[in-house]
Amino acid sequence: MSESSSGVVTSSESLPKSNYSANSDLSGSNTPLPVVSRSRGAEQSPDSGIASPLPSNRFRFTAWHNLEGHEIRGAQLTSPRVREGPPESELFLRGEENYLIGKRKTEEKGKWESRLQENWENCVELNLSYQDLGDSYQLENFKRILRRLIRVERLQLVDNSLKDLSSVRLPRCKRLNLNKNHLTSIRHLPKIPQIQHLSLAENNIRTLCDLSELGTTPLESLTLKRNPCEFQEDYRSK
Repeated sequence: MSESSSGVVTSSESLPKSNYSANSDLSGSNTPLPVVSRSRGAEQSPDSGIASPLPSNRFRFTAWHNLEGHEIRGAQLTSPRVREGPPESELFLRGEENYLIGKRKTEEKGKWESRLQENWENCVELNLSYQDLGDSYQLENFKRILRRLIRVERLQLVDNSLKDLSSVRLPRCKRLNLNKNHLTSIRHLPKIPQIQHLSLAENNIRTLCDLSELGTTPLESLTLKRNPCEFQEDYRSK
């Protein structure tokens, strides 16, 4: 029992146990604390605190053309995710043995059949923005798909951290959106002989001395908002 400065008598016995130090409560306890998993692709129960995999978890690295029971082709998709799954060496490090088993089954389908079902050659309009290409194998697969877009006329490639597409040729592309990438020069653009409308806003283009690369194209509009070249005097006249 003790008397506070306000004259109110209080008792430590009347206080709830939660007011004591957490360290003092746990120091004499031999009860192990539960460890809650927060791994990706898991659904956590609010009652038990135990994480259980989602039913679709084993398909999270599987491309649509490797799934059975459908005839969907790339030309039918307008905004697909085309990120490649991690290589086997990385999956082993992650402990993704279940996915490796599923991956080997889909490989039985054959790469040639999968490439045919992708059917990128017949795409006329495609949105491949926001693909999250942080790893080198992701970027390699992404460029492989771009090289197959021989008939695409309208293409969106926004916010993909792209630096150089000069090895890619888009022979029929008329509208190309490359906003929010890491391009530093016009020379790093893909080959676009039929381009009419080109948007390069929010890149890192500092000079316009390479604009002659687009001189032989039927270009009608070029957007360069939020590039360093905007600070050049009379840059629009160039």
